[in-house]
Parts: sequence; C-alpha cells; structure tokens
Amino acid sequence: MYARITGTGSYLPEKVLHNRDLEKIVDTSDKWIRERTGIIKRHIAAEGQTTRDLAVEAARRALQSAGRQPQDVDLIIVATTTPDKVFPSTACLVQQSLDIHGCPAFDVQAVCTGFVYALGVADKFIRSGSHRCALVIGAETISRILDWSDRSTCVLFGDGAGAVVLEPSEAPGILSTHLHADGKYEELLHVPGGVSRGYPAEEAGGAFVQMKGNEVFRIAVNTLGKIVDETLEENQLQKSDIDWLVPHQANIRIIAATAKKLNLDMNQVVVTVDEHGNTSAASIPLALDVAVREGRIKPGQTLIMEAFGGGFTWGSALLRL
Repeated sequence: MYARITGTGSYLPEKVLHNRDLEKIVDTSDKWIRERTGIIKRHIAAEGQTTRDLAVEAARRALQSAGRQPQDVDLIIVATTTPDKVFPSTACLVQQSLDIHGCPAFDVQAVCTGFVYALGVADKFIRSGSHRCALVIGAETISRILDWSDRSTCVLFGDGAGAVVLEPSEAPGILSTHLHADGKYEELLHVPGGVSRGYPAEEAGGAFVQMKGNEVFRIAVNTLGKIVDETLEENQLQKSDIDWLVPHQANIRIIAATAKKLNLDMNQVVVTVDEHGNTSAASIPLALDVAVREGRIKPGQTLIMEAFGGGFTWGSALLRL
C-alpha cells in the first residue's frame, strides 16, 4: 500500500509587492534582487489575514481537486513557522474552519522544509492503514516576522499556502521521504526571540528573521546535492528516471545548482520563485499546484521535491503522481 497525492490546491493573498515597491522602502534595486535571487514579486497577506485563512483556501481547492468533501478527511497536518496562535495549533483552527470534527490535527515546524516533513509524516499514517484521507498543508505569513528595514531579508520572502490530499493506493505514489536536521547551524538562519526566552529589543533582532546569506547559500547547495544522491540511491534510480524537480523556492541559483546535479534542463524544473518569492513551508505545494493545474506535470511522472531551511533542516520526497 502506498500513499498517493490525489488533489492539489494553493492560495496567494491579493496584495502583490513588486521589487520596484521595495526600492521605495529599503536601499535595494529591482536589478539586484532579480540577479541575486530571481525574485520579481511576492504576495503579502492583508491586515487581519492569517495563516489559517490562507491554509483553509488552499485546503478547499485541494479537496475539490481530489473530489473529496471535508467530512472525508481523517488527518490534518499543517507545516508552518508562522502560526496564528501559540495554541491551539493552526491545524486545529483549519479543522474548525472546515467544520471537521474528531480527527487528529497538528502542526509541524521545520521552516522551509516543513511541507516535506509533513508529507513524510502523513505518508506513514496512510501506509500503516490507520488513516485514509490526509490533508497536508504548507502555509505561511512570513511577512509578519520580517524587518522591513533589513534589505538582506525583506526582499526574499512572501506569503501563501499550498495543500495536497493524500490517500491510499496500490499503485506507487510516494516512493520515499528523507528527513534530516542539524541544530548546530541555529544562528545562521533564525528568529532570535521566542515564547520561553522572551523577545530581545527590536535593535537586537526582536522577532524578525535574521540570516547570514552567504553561509546559508553555500551549505544549502552542498546539502541539497547530497540528498539528491541519497534519494536516487535508496530507490535504485538513475538521474534520467526523474521527470520533474519541484524544489523549495528560495533562490534561483540554488534551484539551478540542484537541477544541474540531476542533469535536468530548467524546463524540467518547476520555478515559481520569480512570482512568489520564498514562501517557506508553502513554496513546494504552491509550485506543485501551479505545475499540475497548468498541465505540465502529468499522471505517472516521477518527481523529486527537496527543501532546505532554518535549523538547519533539509529533506526530499520522491513520488509519482
């Protein structure tokens, strides 16, 4: 028995922030952002619009795509770094909004690798036979934890949500997931404050994302190359067996380096970083939904999803649609 994706959905807030808008806020330029990151624009949640709101819209579209109703769902996992509340979990809030009752609902926090982590967990639930219809969501309002005077971070991120429906199948679906972390890199990419330790003054970092970009870039490229090898080796596949790379959308240069590792033409890579920016845990399911709805990714094709995020965390999933 396999777990198989039977539906995809996504949602982006209406407000769009272009690079030229950022030129008016911080000392940066459209040319610099495009050349360094590949980003042209990103979506920003409206005032009062929360992670739950984005997640619910993506979930509804995924359920519609799968031909399922909310009452069919017996497991909800939300990957997010920006929950609505300390508690209850955003998954419980999504459950409430969808009028679903009684099934397990919980959050996973692995920053940009969150969706891959959540997919890996849901895969085990489905394969065990304990659950038959899982809603797996990546949703973020990263704009809430950005210092809009820090040009090294505020140009990179955007808000959004993506979701998939996972159901059992005798035909191969998710072939393997590979999840890793190493906390020794904590301070290369982090938010320095938190609930139990309190928040430092704004000038000391406050509750905003801090990143040492050059070091993160170097480690990300090396690590993602290794996880590609790990994924192929475990499944006894060749690079030529991969039809699509659906990567975390952080930086076009990191995406291109991973594609090169797989000997994939960029036409075989789903790229949405130009339109969405880095939406953290939402980026992979957002990109997947875009490619599926555009008809680029077709049933029976083999995909690798991979991501790298704060922690550091990293992971991959190999699957067939």
